[in-house]
Amino acid sequence: MGKHALLSASSSHRWLSCPPSARLCAEYEDKGSEYALQGTNAHTLCEYKLKKLLGMKCENPIKNLSFYDEKMEECADGYAGYVAEQLTKAKEKCTDPILLIEQKLDFSKYVEEGFGTGDCVIVADGTVSVIDYKHGLGVLVSSEHNPQMMCYALGALELFDGIYDIDTVNMTIYQPRRENISTYSISKAELIKWAEEILVPTAKLAFAGEGDFKAGEHCQFCKVKAKCRKRMEYNMELARYDFKMPATLSDEEIAVILSKVDELSSWAEDVKEYALQQALIGAKYNGFKVVEGRSNRKYIDEDEVAKAVSSEGFDPYEKKVAGITAMQKILGKKKFEEILGGFVYKPQGKPTLVPESDKRPAMNTAIEDFSEN
Repeated sequence: MGKHALLSASSSHRWLSCPPSARLCAEYEDKGSEYALQGTNAHTLCEYKLKKLLGMKCENPIKNLSFYDEKMEECADGYAGYVAEQLTKAKEKCTDPILLIEQKLDFSKYVEEGFGTGDCVIVADGTVSVIDYKHGLGVLVSSEHNPQMMCYALGALELFDGIYDIDTVNMTIYQPRRENISTYSISKAELIKWAEEILVPTAKLAFAGEGDFKAGEHCQFCKVKAKCRKRMEYNMELARYDFKMPATLSDEEIAVILSKVDELSSWAEDVKEYALQQALIGAKYNGFKVVEGRSNRKYIDEDEVAKAVSSEGFDPYEKKVAGITAMQKILGKKKFEEILGGFVYKPQGKPTLVPESDKRPAMNTAIEDFSEN
């Protein structure tokens, strides 16, 4: 196991918002998750694909990837292609750009023991570009004022600023499963200003375990989110509405509830899951007990089932058309468009109420449609 930084770049969004959470989280074991392992597998595949595309010596890791599938393959190919395009663009302006893969980036000049690993760094005359692959599907990640990316950029500046006289920093999030490529550019001066005025003083508080606890959306990946008293207080503010029927609430009150309800739901689920895990090892909660949930019947051995059914003259297999991704893999993108382009459509998504900050365009509502007639 490698050393983990107390104030890592990947957790910077949390500890910059809630400084004392860094020391508190360090007291808890990092148990990991299937999502984290899937992300690690995807990064390993991305590294291999990029090195292979660039003609570098590398070993195919697929046999060792627990979560490998064709979607991960497609994402890694896309990432490698994107990075290669950025390198080509850099070569148009610089004769000797540098590309670094899985590079350790040290930003301890600003954050005590601060370091992280950049998926890809491209350095050219006047510019450094940091590219970070995100395999996650649940949270759309933006590069704009992203503290993880800004910490990585500070580490890249420490390595190359004196050599390439950098004045501009480009930070890109490549998140293929959300069709998200987000790039944010900032001047070196602006980045250093942020580091000195925001990062340095907050990191000092966090490293010392000082500062104020603060709850918010940054709590999502906190190890103590289920037990945190500040998060409980933050979410229980909704109790003052007494949860009357919506007809008795003003639009303004409903808007307040909507702004907090996702975090409230997430918090409640975190508490339930934590309580379940504790109950399984002996904790007692008044009025509650652990029972066996519902389950569905399963075959012991599908191959043996198929043989048994076939021996009786029946077909044990279901037949269906391959999915769009699988079919595109079979035919190739060009052939897929030639043969099936006219048979594919994208249905309208289900209406969803989201904050104004969401970048998707607003739908026309029924009242807006009526007013246009």
